[in-house]
Amino acid sequence: MTIEEICADMSEKASQIDPLGKSLMFYLDDERMLIDGSGDSNEVAIVTGQDIEAECTVRMSLDTYGKLQRREIKPFMAVASGKIKVKGDFSIATKLKKLM
Repeated sequence: MTIEEICADMSEKASQIDPLGKSLMFYLDDERMLIDGSGDSNEVAIVTGQDIEAECTVRMSLDTYGKLQRREIKPFMAVASGKIKVKGDFSIATKLKKLM
């Protein structure tokens, strides 16, 4: 999957849930994607060239993201094994189940 495909998929799913209330930055290999849920809706965008502070950051490889989407690995096991690293407000990361 490309970052553009991931962003489009995430945008569709994020529009169907209540706003997260905060911002979440995904680092997928060398790509970055921001979910800004601080307003009336969740806005998803690819981030290039700028530094954005988010309340929570999630780091993983594109391969790990694909495995999560295909349900080949469970999020808890991926975090426990170090395939996913979460920094900041972990309560935001727990809402990601609705987006996967």
